[in-house]
Amino acid sequence: MLEFSKYFNFDTTPELEKVMSHAMDAVKKEKESQRIGYYDLPTDSLKHLKVLENIDTKHVKQLVIIGIGGSSLGIKAIDSLLRPYTSDVKEILYLENSDPLTISNTLHKIKKEEALFFVISKSGSTIETTSILKTVIAYCKIDLEGKDRERMFIITDQGSVLSDFAQHHKLYEFNIPDNVGGRFSVLSAVGVVPLQIAGYDMKSILKGADTLTQSFFNGKEAHILEKACYLYLNAEKESINVLFSYADSLEDLTKWYVQLWGESLGKIDSKGKRVGLTPIGLIGAVDQHSFLQLIIEGPQNKNVTFITIKDFQKDLAIPDISLHGIEKTDFINGQSFNRLINAQCDATMQSVNEANVGTDMINLDKVSAENIGAMIAYFELLTSLVGVMFDVNTYDQPGVELGKVILYKNLGK
Repeated sequence: MLEFSKYFNFDTTPELEKVMSHAMDAVKKEKESQRIGYYDLPTDSLKHLKVLENIDTKHVKQLVIIGIGGSSLGIKAIDSLLRPYTSDVKEILYLENSDPLTISNTLHKIKKEEALFFVISKSGSTIETTSILKTVIAYCKIDLEGKDRERMFIITDQGSVLSDFAQHHKLYEFNIPDNVGGRFSVLSAVGVVPLQIAGYDMKSILKGADTLTQSFFNGKEAHILEKACYLYLNAEKESINVLFSYADSLEDLTKWYVQLWGESLGKIDSKGKRVGLTPIGLIGAVDQHSFLQLIIEGPQNKNVTFITIKDFQKDLAIPDISLHGIEKTDFINGQSFNRLINAQCDATMQSVNEANVGTDMINLDKVSAENIGAMIAYFELLTSLVGVMFDVNTYDQPGVELGKVILYKNLGK
């Protein structure tokens, strides 16, 4: 289960109640009208699991993900978190960026006869993805007219150019709902299909997301509304939202959060004003030695969300050894690294609080499929609420599209 604790000052007033009520009504209308579809993915995506029951993937040992941004970040987040706790999970390779060195190194790792290839692009024409797809086909000598077609899965919008490609070659195809944006799509076929084949319990992940989503719409998660309102009210003086995650396995989740937060909320509102909250993802205890000084004594323009894992399910103790010259650290001998990293988080949060920086905490009792699903739903719901309060279109990305237009123009010269 997840525990949510807040340490920022927040007192409701009739005016704030109106703000929260308006935001809640708005997201309810988004869900009920089906204008925005991610709310229903925890139940709608169960259909993909049914389809996969009829596809034989027992011989597969390796998955190759070809996609970028919302087409890969969520997959990596779940994979990184659950891999240490999941037996017999298949290897996953990622081809995302157009960096020629990374592409070349990853190509050498592909074992074609043991691999499935997942080409993921909502629009179907993402330049990085289509360019890498061509490269993989050429390097691996994939015969799309023969048995190799059974190795390739296409995940895209219905009717996209990539969908046309899939149908032309009779490839496996799964569609992303039209009303689900890429950065909100991890619980659609984008994440469900490859991660289920890899060996993860996607049914439990969907259940965790559904449980939190239903609880929210039943009025039992008031803390999400309160945090959204706090972020909105303090947006000008606390324009930076820091996610400080105390586990290495949470690093890819922080990257997923950065895209979700930045691309959804950094917009021009209906009155022509630039709004948004700058997301920064940190990993504790490592970034205590880099960024913490700036949080505590730098400009007071930040708030911090801490994520901790109560039980890492790994019993690793610090040896009872005394070393000459560093005897002062012997007090920790015999204690576990689990206790150490959580004590570091507690001490860091206390120091941040004493510096009058607004904080809150998400605590996982342990890493589990249901907890991961709930955490994904939490951040998506929070993003939608803040977007309503900012009066922006949370689900478009005109700034990103402008860059694509310029790129296409420049490369076409």
